[in-house]
Amino acid sequence: MSDRERVAACQDRLDSADADAVVLFPSTDMDYLSGFTDEPMERHLFLFVGRTGDPLFVAPEMYDAHIRHDSWVDDVRTYADGEDPLLLLEHVADELGFRGGRVLLDDRMWARFSQDFRELFPTTEFGLASEVLEPLRLRKDAAELDALRRAGEVADAAMRDVRELGADAVGMTEADLANYVEERLAAHGGTGTSFEPIVGSGPNGAKPHHRQSDREIESGDPVVFDFGTRVDGYPSDQTRTVVFDGEPPDEFEAVHDVVREAQQAAVEAVEPGVPAEAVDAAAREVIEAAGYGEAFVHRTGHGVGLDVHEEPYIVDGNDQSLEAGMVFSVEPGVYLEGEFGVRIEDLVAVTENGCDRLNHTERGWRA
Repeated sequence: MSDRERVAACQDRLDSADADAVVLFPSTDMDYLSGFTDEPMERHLFLFVGRTGDPLFVAPEMYDAHIRHDSWVDDVRTYADGEDPLLLLEHVADELGFRGGRVLLDDRMWARFSQDFRELFPTTEFGLASEVLEPLRLRKDAAELDALRRAGEVADAAMRDVRELGADAVGMTEADLANYVEERLAAHGGTGTSFEPIVGSGPNGAKPHHRQSDREIESGDPVVFDFGTRVDGYPSDQTRTVVFDGEPPDEFEAVHDVVREAQQAAVEAVEPGVPAEAVDAAAREVIEAAGYGEAFVHRTGHGVGLDVHEEPYIVDGNDQSLEAGMVFSVEPGVYLEGEFGVRIEDLVAVTENGCDRLNHTERGWRA
């Protein structure tokens, strides 16, 4: 869908949600509808989408050219530093007619700004923008899927480079390897990283979100790599657990086999109509049967789109049915505190008959 088509779909949902407008803060939702976003800041910057007509921005004067360059939205209402932006907000509210109605605010809007809206419009009912935007963003269109696939290809290429280090990785620090990952992602055409890379060696691998440290890689260390990059704004997210040299701890091979089997079982469970929790259960059953259930301490996956973590969440208790076009991670793990961890992760795209993996590198543990 084009940005205009996304806005039209949002407006249709506003009508069915009995809401008069959605107000977005700098976020991926703003990007999704307008093509523009920025880092949140202390100045008032919002995108207003009413039930009808084109959206409009309220923004600091200094952002006028920036918004017009990045976004298809023509209507940009600006205020100068020293002027009161709340007066402009009141004017826009009157124009859109949402005083006393129902308005959906960006889920990530800072509290100070949402409080401004509540104080300015005390008779207005407020909800969350995800009520109308989450269902739109759940299913990726062809262009989004293409960007996600290409981001996965970049991550695959970087992971192949990591494996090729072999014994040369011994003596490097986790931070050294994280920097190497970032270099290789850029060399293969990625834009930045989709999150701070995780490089967890030895006992650090038993901390699911360890990030990295100055610990040196030792011969026989299992090393958990979890990283991604962005292509056209869409991220990749892949995890592999490798041993660069020497022999791993005695229990490691058995644990790695279990995690790999669990990941395969979960991927095979993915198809339209299956509840998200069934994919989680497929992975969990394998790990529990092997006696490691208590060491699998997180959900099996999370949706991926403009945000690295978004709906659908692949977790027990989520009975949402999977649909073609959904993209999410499948990443079971086992973490033995003080010893090592193992996680294997691929992104998958739900198809009409099952799913396609978006990552294709070797899933074995030898570098």
